[in-house]
Amino acid sequence: MLNAKPVFSGFAFTGEPLDRADALRDDHDAIARLWQDARVLVLDESGNAFADAQGLPLLLSGAGLGGGPGTAIFLGVQGAIGWFCVDASRVVVDAPRRVDLRQAATDWETPVATAFAYARGMSYWQARTRFCGVCGGAVAFRRAGFIGHCDQCGTDHYPRVDPAIIVAVSDGERLLLGRQANWVPRRYSVIAGFVEPGESLEQTVAREVLEETGVRVDGCSYLGSQPWPFPGALMLGFQARAAASEQPCVSAELEDARWFSRAEVGAAMQRDAVDDGLGIGLPPPISIARSLIEHWYRG
Repeated sequence: MLNAKPVFSGFAFTGEPLDRADALRDDHDAIARLWQDARVLVLDESGNAFADAQGLPLLLSGAGLGGGPGTAIFLGVQGAIGWFCVDASRVVVDAPRRVDLRQAATDWETPVATAFAYARGMSYWQARTRFCGVCGGAVAFRRAGFIGHCDQCGTDHYPRVDPAIIVAVSDGERLLLGRQANWVPRRYSVIAGFVEPGESLEQTVAREVLEETGVRVDGCSYLGSQPWPFPGALMLGFQARAAASEQPCVSAELEDARWFSRAEVGAAMQRDAVDDGLGIGLPPPISIARSLIEHWYRG
């Protein structure tokens, strides 16, 4: 499958994606044939994946699970092998461990962690689309799990993705970082927020930075994106400019926001290996937030 090369990379959930094989979603016979030799991820109600005693992915086969794909979600193919995910409540599987997506992004091979992120987003959407939002009727899933159809009123429901911007704002010499009160101690990150109806991405960048930090940006450019299924966001990464005279301030969303020098950011990056307990910490390497910071730092 084609995977457009991003401007910058290094974050999780984007590498070596499956061929989603949209044309097969209506082909019940083809899906059934793929099931026997398929790789099947089992997810519990919290979105964690079943794993073996070492914490490695428990990739079951369709033949091992028995029957047919049934309510399993068809994720796509990798070569001639089909990939599916299934809710743990629908199968009988003995798994020693459960692994969350953040841990999988660190420990698992890239293709499996990327498929897990995809599966988690789909299973979360299905779990919250049991009933029609129009009439309240029960929803049944079609197209191998990609359409929720209400037989009562005929409405079709599609997988939901919530777009959000995340932006590295610089005055040329310094980087703007903020901190939420509920984060781990000393962690700071770039500014982020959800896109609102009737708003362009550039307008969202300007609005979110102003609302959260009081800083006005005078231009921005797109860098890349990351699916972030916690629970269902798509993070759209930008870099933006602001005047050095702009003074950050705290807001209802951030307990602190300020400019940081290149030296301060560089020291924070080094704390991944050795934490001196003094300066700020940064988001984990699996996140696009961290890649935006490092992209600015390499500047």
